Amino acid sequence: MFLKNLSLTHYRNYESLSLSFDSPIQLFIGNNAQGKTNVLESIYVLALAKSHRTPRDKELIAWDADYAAIRSDVLRRYGSVRLELQLTGKGKRAKINGMEQQKLSEYVGALNVVMFAPEDLSIVKGSPAQRRRFIDMEIGQVSPTYLYYLSNYNKVLAQRNQLLKDLAMKKSHSLEMLSIWNTQLADLAVKLLRKRFEFIRKLESWAKDIHTGITDGRETLSLHYENTTPVTEEMGADAAVDMLLAAYDDLRDREIMRGSTMIGPHRDDFSLKVNGMDVQTYGSQGQQRTSALSIKLAEIELIKEEVGEYPVLLLDDVLSELDEHRQTLLLETIQDRVQTFVSTTGVEGLKHQVLQQASRFYVKEGTISGER
Repeated sequence: MFLKNLSLTHYRNYESLSLSFDSPIQLFIGNNAQGKTNVLESIYVLALAKSHRTPRDKELIAWDADYAAIRSDVLRRYGSVRLELQLTGKGKRAKINGMEQQKLSEYVGALNVVMFAPEDLSIVKGSPAQRRRFIDMEIGQVSPTYLYYLSNYNKVLAQRNQLLKDLAMKKSHSLEMLSIWNTQLADLAVKLLRKRFEFIRKLESWAKDIHTGITDGRETLSLHYENTTPVTEEMGADAAVDMLLAAYDDLRDREIMRGSTMIGPHRDDFSLKVNGMDVQTYGSQGQQRTSALSIKLAEIELIKEEVGEYPVLLLDDVLSELDEHRQTLLLETIQDRVQTFVSTTGVEGLKHQVLQQASRFYVKEGTISGER
């Protein structure tokens, strides 16, 4: 996968920007708050139709504009694909080769990216919500149906929660309606859980070997899906739905009292353990950084396994966060295989040969110059 160019219109601090790329690695160099991260973010948004920095699309649109647009020609193994994403206050319009996509789930996956930024340490030490978001975004890149199921799950969940609140306040007495929502929610929950079980298992298989290599065999990394439901990976779909329906029935009175759904993918989490110890709670800062790096490198390999080609890698001011050993391992992993976009405040500490051969773009106050 290779971005041949990038065009931005009214995107954050870029009124108009047009860049071409012919190198495997692009370095965006400049002081903080000049627009380096905005370039990398725009590629992420083009791929996933949402930002990793904010849930509000309005923040991506220049303050005096009505819309923002991102365009790129992406070279895939089956040919070149033209991607266009327009953001407005009323929603998004996505096109592939000029054809508007009716659902974003049909668009996401045309470009695969892996983002690694300092805040990605939240995968290790952040909240369960941050790890759920990570799972959902990464599975969604390689499984459009997952995004479809997730969207429907959230809609049904909202309806069920509202009914639970109404039952608690005696505004409704419709237990029959609750049964209908239970059936719909259980079916969608099981579809999501089966995808998540598979994703965590595959991610662990890659991350485990990578982590062992980084630590010279001193540490073993394992991933564990923290499931709030009684559904297990070994269950068939029908048995899992029945099990979840029974759990909803058992929890009915407590859920009505709370006015919310107490179990399901929306409350699940996953944990990381190094040598059997929870790295989120007991890991050193170095172990947490190594675990996050292992997860990101595993993402690259997992996407390659799923779609048949490597994703684009976005390294947002992260190389300075890694020591020389981890930095070298990351760069040698991507060398000659993964098109990479790197933002940095300077190149003094980036001495690896791979970076010396990169194209350089100098960023200052929303303008980019010095391409070579």
